[in-house]
Amino acid sequence: MKTKEMMYIALFAAVMGALGLIPPIMLTFTPVPITLQTIGFLLAGGILGARLGAYSQILYLLLVAVGMPILSGGRGGLSVFVGPSAGYLFGYPIVTFFIGYIFSLFRSLRFRHILIVNLTVGVFLIYLLGIPVQAFIMHLSLLKTIKISLVYIPGDIVKAIFASFLVYKLRKYPFFNRSISNSKNAHESSF
Repeated sequence: MKTKEMMYIALFAAVMGALGLIPPIMLTFTPVPITLQTIGFLLAGGILGARLGAYSQILYLLLVAVGMPILSGGRGGLSVFVGPSAGYLFGYPIVTFFIGYIFSLFRSLRFRHILIVNLTVGVFLIYLLGIPVQAFIMHLSLLKTIKISLVYIPGDIVKAIFASFLVYKLRKYPFFNRSISNSKNAHESSF
């Protein structure tokens, strides 16, 4: 792995950590908070691509696992990986990988492509991974957990729009675009 690639991985792990410093919005009826970290993994997949984006999220989760309080609300340690948010956390690198992979299939990315992928793959897939784990840990039915999770959809749509705009703008800069195309062409299939 090149030094530049390691720098990008560390940078986006740091972005996730910085977003974790912003206090979450806690809800009275569910222990899963509303956070801004959705923006982080959408950005990582859209800017870094599948492989580097997923690595950045794995690095972030490893930092959380060793106890760094960089999850929203100042949480960290192994206990978060067995709590109601565990499915969402494990979904970060998976969703990031799929976003980056799908973006690599487009010849040219327009804002609408980025937004559609972020809404379908980004938001839908994180729910697909997070809701069943939340239901299992909270001893709730899947249907009840889905109903509880509906409260997150408006905020996640806004976050997906914001992240899509940032990805669209940042991919135009040679600093990011060159790193994406180099790593995509050389390593995308080696994840």
